[in-house]
Amino acid sequence: MNPQSPWPVSFADVEAARARIAPFLAPTPLRSYKTLDDEVGHDIHVFVKHENHHPTNAFKVRNGLSALTMLSQEKRTRGVIAATRGNHGQGLAYAGQLLGIPVTICVPFGNNPDKNEAMRAYGAELIEAGRDYDESLETVTELRQQRGLVPIHGTNNVHVIAGAGTITLEMLEQEPALEAIVIAVGGGSQAVGALTVARKLNRTLSVYGVQAEGAPAIYESWRAGQALDWPSA
Repeated sequence: MNPQSPWPVSFADVEAARARIAPFLAPTPLRSYKTLDDEVGHDIHVFVKHENHHPTNAFKVRNGLSALTMLSQEKRTRGVIAATRGNHGQGLAYAGQLLGIPVTICVPFGNNPDKNEAMRAYGAELIEAGRDYDESLETVTELRQQRGLVPIHGTNNVHVIAGAGTITLEMLEQEPALEAIVIAVGGGSQAVGALTVARKLNRTLSVYGVQAEGAPAIYESWRAGQALDWPSA
């Protein structure tokens, strides 16, 4: 990352992330379906990037591997910690299992039991704490200090974002004529990764971020031109 640039991640970061994760993850398919084209209509040809083909069935395994492969040996020995509702934690747990790095995951009480079991199956220590993600994140801060663990935030980490950017890098290699990408906005890593790649490889590519009506903090922040908190998700 260039410390003089307001952009949080560079295209070089994305390329480096792809080189690091390539030994562990194969590129996922980019496929089209006539029934989907017919449903969308307007002579629009739609492609689907099948991130569900990853071992964890979600793109965030890219993020986890990108972040953990950047750690020094000293930090790997200490182990990492993160808060999650599921996919970020599964990605980190899977990466930790491959790389021999201890992973501690904090989830809210009542979290999806299938996701909890998946994280445990990948070898993570799972800690249930808090009513929601934000309260679980507070537990991460406490345990990081107590145990000397390395925090890996789900979005506020340049290597996490770079890992997410490898999706768009693959898409443009698989289908260079893409005109637009539509991305679901959770924490925003995939959207920022896509914008990073697009501004380097195809500045005419439109990137649309779609956020749930019940969790509009990023959308409202974009409209206001400043970071806003939202009372619920």
